[in-house]
Amino acid sequence: MQLSVVIRTLGVLFLLFSTTLLLPIAMSLYYADGEVGDFSLTFIIALAIGLALWLPFSRKPAVIRTRDGFMIVALMWTAMSLLGSVPFMLAIDGMGFVDALFESASGFTTTGSTVVTGLDHLPESILLYRQEIQWLGGIGVVVLAIALLPMLGIGGMQLYKAETPGPFKDHRMSPRIAATAKSVCVVYAILTVICAIAFWLAGMTPFDAFAHSLSTLSTGGYSTHDASLAYWNSPAIESVAIVFMLIGGISFSVHWVAWRTLQLDSYFKDSQVRAFVFSVLVLIVLVGVILQRTGTTHSEGESLRYAAFEVVSVITSTGFGIADFSVWPLALPVLLIFSSFVGGCAGSSAGGMKVIRFVILGKQSGVVIQKLIHPQSVRPIRVDGRVVSASVVDGIWGFFTMYIAVFAVLMILLTLDGLDQVTAFGAVATCINNLGPGLGDVAANFLGVSNTSKLLLVLAMLLGRLEIFTFLVLVTPSFWRR
Repeated sequence: MQLSVVIRTLGVLFLLFSTTLLLPIAMSLYYADGEVGDFSLTFIIALAIGLALWLPFSRKPAVIRTRDGFMIVALMWTAMSLLGSVPFMLAIDGMGFVDALFESASGFTTTGSTVVTGLDHLPESILLYRQEIQWLGGIGVVVLAIALLPMLGIGGMQLYKAETPGPFKDHRMSPRIAATAKSVCVVYAILTVICAIAFWLAGMTPFDAFAHSLSTLSTGGYSTHDASLAYWNSPAIESVAIVFMLIGGISFSVHWVAWRTLQLDSYFKDSQVRAFVFSVLVLIVLVGVILQRTGTTHSEGESLRYAAFEVVSVITSTGFGIADFSVWPLALPVLLIFSSFVGGCAGSSAGGMKVIRFVILGKQSGVVIQKLIHPQSVRPIRVDGRVVSASVVDGIWGFFTMYIAVFAVLMILLTLDGLDQVTAFGAVATCINNLGPGLGDVAANFLGVSNTSKLLLVLAMLLGRLEIFTFLVLVTPSFWRR
């Protein structure tokens, strides 16, 4: 591993993060909310660390290798979570380090779980900062930086490989990784602006519209109000949120192709998108029917409204709420939590295991059943006309195994720390799937969870955001051998 390359790249990322603090500083000046000093101090800290890491190695040309990429990505998300906690500690009275770290990590990983209450009374700059770190997390701070790294003499392919979620990490929209990163950033930024305008036209104030556009497309779920989108009780606002949560849950490579060719059939040609949309529609109908038939006070139209919003919010791992689904009847709470394990498409900002993995395993199950009937048959697994190699299938099985093992270990540790089984299950599920709301005592927020459990859940968020292996590969002895 090239230590100088890792340090230099981290320095660049710290410098980039410092520039993102200019927006909340400007917002604090505009609203005169008294937080300019707190954000300015954080800016100085980030800038100083960035320069200290970058300057000693700024003149050394280097290429990032695979091991360097894994190390940089893991350290970057950890470092950003730590540094991002500083404004929370400075600006929110009584917030300690662990709570601030939890809030920061939840933002950068687009989880949306929170320990903050009284959002309606917080300074606007802090509210915007919470939304901004989710927007950065959604696209990936690393992917944002890839377009700039070549100008600093650092290649970006290994970073993109380590960061991009899903089994087809080599799928790119253009031959050059810098062009790919720029394409993603352009699509992401344009869709964010469109989302903000749509929220504003639907009835939000300009500030709320912009703030919620940052956490909607990123499928983050932070809101500027304690009641989330239920604050407005507006079907128009909820409809906008549903559309852009779905957009955030679909691969941005598909968005780019559709945008570039102006052909919507690009979505229908992608088997992952078809499976994702089909799953959403089936769940909406199922949840709506159960709500209607189980004696709730919702009318048929209201049942469909709540079902559509909560299903889309959960399966895309956004976490916005217009109702508390944890108190819904029968198996609905568990059903929705399980849907978060599926998550959105690979290459999207959504969490979960990703739809494409379930598509591939479903096809493999069909092949296995076929071989039981015809043992000599040879039937390759194909996705969108491409043959899926055995190594990819093996990798998916390995991912599932590790995902379940990590989930089980974390849940056991939380129960040993005093959480009941339902709360522990909901807490780990919502954090590792980057969802937000859980079950039991963490259905609304994580204030009642001990510091030990919060630190474990921060680890769950990071593991989920980088899909387990990016972090776990660092603890293997072979990674450190030359």
